[in-house]
Amino acid sequence: MAASVAVIDYGMGNLHSVASALEHAGAGEVVVSHEAAAIARADHVVFPGVGGIRDCMAEIRRLGCDQLLADALADGHKPVLAICVGMQALMDSSEENGGVETLGIIPGRVRFFGQDHRTECGQRLKVPHMGWNEVHQCREHPLWAGIDDGARFYFVHSYYVAPDEPAVNAATFNYGVVGSAAIAQDNLFAVQFHPEKSHTAGLRLLSNFLQWNGTC
Repeated sequence: MAASVAVIDYGMGNLHSVASALEHAGAGEVVVSHEAAAIARADHVVFPGVGGIRDCMAEIRRLGCDQLLADALADGHKPVLAICVGMQALMDSSEENGGVETLGIIPGRVRFFGQDHRTECGQRLKVPHMGWNEVHQCREHPLWAGIDDGARFYFVHSYYVAPDEPAVNAATFNYGVVGSAAIAQDNLFAVQFHPEKSHTAGLRLLSNFLQWNGTC
């Protein structure tokens, strides 16, 4: 039976593009909601996000989505996928908007690339980091099944995740600095890139997520 998925809705970003990609990847029922019962019923949970972190965190807390996410993670067997700002919200804090306290699920900070961001050779890089970049896998994980190391995914971000413990990294990217492209911990997998915009590799990752049982 195809997995059911709840996409946590706190009103930020085009969540229906994520829902459509999940359906295309083979999901059974996809529900976009911030209702506790809908999240609890789903086999899998997606925590997406687009926009400024201050506004995102305000809506996450106002609607109780922080508790919905905590409950899904506490289940221990329910696979959870965080995407883009959803990944950044997992950290302790973000430098965006003058500094914002985030959820503190993964120890670490979200850092700004900088106004004058450059490669080691001095070549100036545009911020936000927008477009395709290679993702280098740090360790094996069920969500990497059938995806080549160095496969390209689509990124849109001005801030990047720097976890305190590099061991949580499932993949990195290089854009003048090496940042976390993916984090894995227990039944949580989080990505900075947008799988729903990443064509074949992105759909394969979503398909792998739908087949994942939440263990590594």
